[in-house]
Amino acid sequence: MGSARPTGETLTAERGRVASGTAHGNWLTLGKDGRLSLYAPTDGGLLRWTETGVGGPDWSGPHFVAVAGLTDLTVAQGADTYVHFFGRRERAGADGSKSVDIVHATQYQTGRAFTDWRSLGNPHQDREQGRALGAPVGAIAPDGTVHVFVRGAQRGLMLRREAPNGKWKGWEDLLGMGIAALPSPVALADGRVEVCAAAETGVLMWRQVEPGGSFATPRGFALRPSPGTVAALETGPDRATFFWTDAEGGGATAWRAGGWPLALGASPADRPYATLRTSVDGYDCVVLAYRGQDGAAVLGVGGTENEANGFWWYALAERCQGGPALARDGRGRVVMALIDPDGVPRVARQKDSSGLELTQWQRL
Repeated sequence: MGSARPTGETLTAERGRVASGTAHGNWLTLGKDGRLSLYAPTDGGLLRWTETGVGGPDWSGPHFVAVAGLTDLTVAQGADTYVHFFGRRERAGADGSKSVDIVHATQYQTGRAFTDWRSLGNPHQDREQGRALGAPVGAIAPDGTVHVFVRGAQRGLMLRREAPNGKWKGWEDLLGMGIAALPSPVALADGRVEVCAAAETGVLMWRQVEPGGSFATPRGFALRPSPGTVAALETGPDRATFFWTDAEGGGATAWRAGGWPLALGASPADRPYATLRTSVDGYDCVVLAYRGQDGAAVLGVGGTENEANGFWWYALAERCQGGPALARDGRGRVVMALIDPDGVPRVARQKDSSGLELTQWQRL
């Protein structure tokens, strides 16, 4: 556990506030007590909604958490259920020039206060280079080690990590070049972390040599993901599948290192897919969700690592900003969340009947 503890930061209930978009990462999380929480950026900080009971349907919120200067918000959750928040922050100096740093906070218990926001600094000493820093993304290893990755000014990959004892190491340069958009990290059950990123030359992959160890020099693959659409999910023993929109074919694609990309169909996405591995009618399945080109949400399901047997897509009527989120609730049902065009969250749950049919959408 990190050394920082909740300090009683005020969580203000503000009914009038709405989301300004969607966070990156897994912004719909399941707590140890079986309740879901939903997080979204808003002007001047972020908003949180929390189920009042296991499985819903009632929610409390929104509760407002002030974070001045936040330009990007990413949410990641560890196996210990702690929820981590990573932000890119811009602040103006006395001379009017802007500086950029990365900030981090943790929520240890569902519905409770966050720790203080801690600045992780910027890997670039030069202020102009520092302003070119990308949005952070995070992965939490099974032992609780926090990894925050960010695209640097030279479009390589930078890393800073916090050990379980709460000590942060310095920034590390993981090399690479030409990263086009958000990298996609995944924490594997064996304790290692892998990262995949779309780049000008195709795909770059970083692999941790051993749990807690260094990352090997990135490998390049001649593949063509659309920038900003890569997502990762552990689908086998210490093995990740990466999903993206193919830049040439325009549809969803699944790829595992050492294999060939498999086309999954569907219309193009413009953000990372929401991913979830779950059981549907007794079958081990992967569920994907994204925002289609018409602005409406799309849901897909197929067998885990069995993409060749088909992937089934369902166009939904609900329109959304950014990308949707997926999670299982405290009763094991798939829950899909989105932020509607008015900045209000909506959620739908898997019906108790067979298949992946969703209930009517609930406006929070």
